[in-house]
Amino acid sequence: MSFSNRIGLMTAFHKDGMIIVQCGNGIEVKFPVGGNPRLSHGNPEQLNNIQVSPFGLHWPDLDEDLSFEGLLKGDYGQAEGYTCRIAEQPSGYLM
Repeated sequence: MSFSNRIGLMTAFHKDGMIIVQCGNGIEVKFPVGGNPRLSHGNPEQLNNIQVSPFGLHWPDLDEDLSFEGLLKGDYGQAEGYTCRIAEQPSGYLM
């Protein structure tokens, strides 16, 4: 079973300098694009062109791939000093 099947339907988007991943089980993962060397050079259109697969996120315009398992461990390809924020939302509520 893929990771995404265990946590439910996901959406991912860019907003205000952050990549936000919302999971069907109420978990939300956010990280700053400025901390990832490949994403930091992207424009808003490139950053919003996110392909969600059963295993992770892919930005075809920026040649970047991140796994869901890595994201939930706080790894988003970041430079030293950056962190990933994981928040659990109330059941059925996604920001």
